[in-house]
Amino acid sequence: MSQQILILDFGSQYTQLIARRVRELNVYCEIHPFNKIPTITPDIKGIILSGSPCSVRDQGSPDVDIKQFGNLPVLGVCYGAQLIAHKSGGQVLPSHAREYGRAKLTTVDHHNELLKEIAIDGQVWMSHADTIASVPDTFEIIAATPSVKVAAYKVKGTQVYGIQFHPEVTHTIQGKELLRNFVVHICKCAQDWTPDQFVEATVADLTKKLGNDKVVMALSGGVDSTVAAILVHKAIGKNLHCIFVDNGLLRKDEFAQVLDSYKHMGLNIKGVDAKDKFYTALKDLTDPEDKRKAIGKTFIDVFDEESHLIQDVKWLGQGTIYPDIIESVSVKGPSVTIKSHHNVGGLPAKMKLKVVEPLNTLFKDEVRVVGKTLGIDPAILGRHPFPGPGLGIRILGDITADKVRILQEVDSIFIGGLREHGLYDKVWQAGAMLLPVQSVGVMGDERTYERVVSLRAVTSTDGMTADWAHLPYEFLANVSSDIINKVKGVNRVVYDISSKPPATIEWE
Repeated sequence: MSQQILILDFGSQYTQLIARRVRELNVYCEIHPFNKIPTITPDIKGIILSGSPCSVRDQGSPDVDIKQFGNLPVLGVCYGAQLIAHKSGGQVLPSHAREYGRAKLTTVDHHNELLKEIAIDGQVWMSHADTIASVPDTFEIIAATPSVKVAAYKVKGTQVYGIQFHPEVTHTIQGKELLRNFVVHICKCAQDWTPDQFVEATVADLTKKLGNDKVVMALSGGVDSTVAAILVHKAIGKNLHCIFVDNGLLRKDEFAQVLDSYKHMGLNIKGVDAKDKFYTALKDLTDPEDKRKAIGKTFIDVFDEESHLIQDVKWLGQGTIYPDIIESVSVKGPSVTIKSHHNVGGLPAKMKLKVVEPLNTLFKDEVRVVGKTLGIDPAILGRHPFPGPGLGIRILGDITADKVRILQEVDSIFIGGLREHGLYDKVWQAGAMLLPVQSVGVMGDERTYERVVSLRAVTSTDGMTADWAHLPYEFLANVSSDIINKVKGVNRVVYDISSKPPATIEWE
């Protein structure tokens, strides 16, 4: 096992960013809730305590005793720093004004290993309602800003540090250098967690775990399921049986294209045309959750039926990635359901199979890097995320085959235009929504009363937050004209300029 950093999550919105920054240093790390700390094994070289929306002064606020970590280096970030100070006899008080946003370091102790090469006047990002007003004599203050006199500290005679700013966000200009100082120089982690190492270790682990067993896996044409399938295929070859279901909600010509691309990879794959079953299950449903659940249930039924045609299957392969795991084990239990997740969770229980998830320690961008190492076609690795329920949640209201046809044509023109104009790789995700409204238009000398479509394109790094993509007006004008002229049933095109939050990327 690689050396690793353990990150304890107190509920901060930035916790996953800490993990991403550590991994960018080629050091493995895991996030665990503060109240579910794993066994401290020799491969754990240091601990990072995250921020939190809570106050250390509140009754029942998240707490952890760092003495249990022995002499391991500890870095408290924001709430984590306040917690260590508070428990050591320091004073944490409400800030005179909420300290949020950019700040400048006015003093920096460059003799301290955490702050080596961190510039005086360097920009950091604050986000806290409390502040450390004083620290005990056993602490030394190693950095300050004009309004925060304890911006960073070290506990004397230990390797315990606290910082009140967030090094993981890009607004802290030298945040990565600070984390490198902690992870590499203080914790002494070898920077050996690389894509090549991950592939080698994962394939070896899968080979040992699966042996001669058969694995069945649903493929979608997306990055996660593809990379997961190739890893399993490397371990067990033809004992991997892949199934690609056409739910009637795919993009135009996608079923044939995806099947063809997988066969070129040497995967053992079967395509199943189940469009009519999905349309029947979706008939007259308009509520987004009802549609998601109907699609999920129908997929389970179809996949289960197909799986039983394969003899002696013992494992179900899934392309689950790390954020799925983290978000299902949150600090205070599962978060409020915004929408049902497209990963179909009912399969293992129904099929009585063991589950294998080769990507469940990776973030999305890491999956793409591993895919590149595996030699997977860049067209698949660069493919925009596409929701599991497909066009079913991009057609607002009830689903019919004719509505699917309309949206497939619109989507094809939009996505094709992005590719043709070199814009596809500049956006994180793009698609079209068919709205449940009609509008008056004029075509030739005739009045029309037809459908409205909304185009959606966003930029993002991980899909957790997203900004609407500022596509050129000329491009949007050309795409709009093409859609209205070529897609029968559409006479108006709009462009969605909502960011996430508050809007989600998909409309349903």
